[in-house]
Parts: sequence; C-alpha cells; structure tokens
Amino acid sequence: MMATTHGFVGLAVAAAVATVSPELAVPAAIGGIAGGIAPDLDVLAAHRKTLHFPVYYPLAALLALPVAVTLTSPITVAVAMFFTAAALHVLADVIGGIPALRPWAVTNERAVYVHPLDRWVAPRMVIRYDGAPEDFFLGAAFAVPGVAVFSWPIRGIALVGLLVSLIYAAFRKPIGRRLAAG
Repeated sequence: MMATTHGFVGLAVAAAVATVSPELAVPAAIGGIAGGIAPDLDVLAAHRKTLHFPVYYPLAALLALPVAVTLTSPITVAVAMFFTAAALHVLADVIGGIPALRPWAVTNERAVYVHPLDRWVAPRMVIRYDGAPEDFFLGAAFAVPGVAVFSWPIRGIALVGLLVSLIYAAFRKPIGRRLAAG
C-alpha cells in the first residue's frame, strides 16, 4: 500500500481520539500520521524487513495505549498513536502485494518479515500493489474522518496527501514499467 494510505489509517485512528479529547487532536494526528508512514522509511534498506515489525509494533501499542489512558498527556497520546498506526501499517502490508518496482508481476512471496520467526509472511494480494486503484480508494476512505474531524493544518495535510495519492495511483504502472525497463 501507498505510504499515504497508511498515513490516512493513522489519521483515522487519531480522529477517534480527537472526537473524545479535542485538546489532544494535534498530538494524536501527528503520532498517527508519523506511525502510519514510519515503517516505510526502510524503502532504501531491506524494505518491509528493516522497519516493519508485525510483532513488536502491536506489543508496543498494547503497552502504550493503557499508559496514554492513565497518564494522559500530549506525549503519551502521540506515542500511543504512533505505535498503533505502525502496527496497523505492518499488519495491513500483509493483505497487500509485494514490495517491487513491478509488483503486479509477482516474483516472490514476501509481504512482511517476521523477525522472531525469522521468516517472511506471504502477501494476500487483497490490495494488488501500492498505487493500485483499490489502494487509492481505501486511502481516500480512511482520509475522510481526518478531513472531517481536524481543522487546518492537519486537514490541509490530508488533502495534499489525497492529491499525491491520486497522482501516484494514476502514474504508478507507467513509472514502474519504465524504471523496471532500465
């Protein structure tokens, strides 16, 4: 999935927090967006292995969420949203395709690396590849709560993210074909 889709998922979770505690809206949004995008920073290393932790992020979220509820502060909420969104990111990558220039031409069975098991989880291909039409529409659906709940500048970030997603999805296949061709 596109990094923006993952960011929108984090923003949607943060929108739920913002409706309950408006004073924590911005830290929740920052944590949610950052956590949704952060695992993809390994794109320049071993993508979906270096910063994708399908066991550790959920554990961190399970620890951070009760802390944020009992010791509520902007920092604890941002950290809890970060780990929750990062956990959702890596778990969602399993339902997607493989990380590759041309993921529609499946060349391996590697969706996400599970470190404690020292093995890769196979992709489920529900979202065929990052930038696929279904990826864009899923991201757009998750962007709606963020656009509806947050004010500027968070709303603006979400709208710019939607535009970037649309452009990327429109040109994903031609770009992937051109890069793969050399």
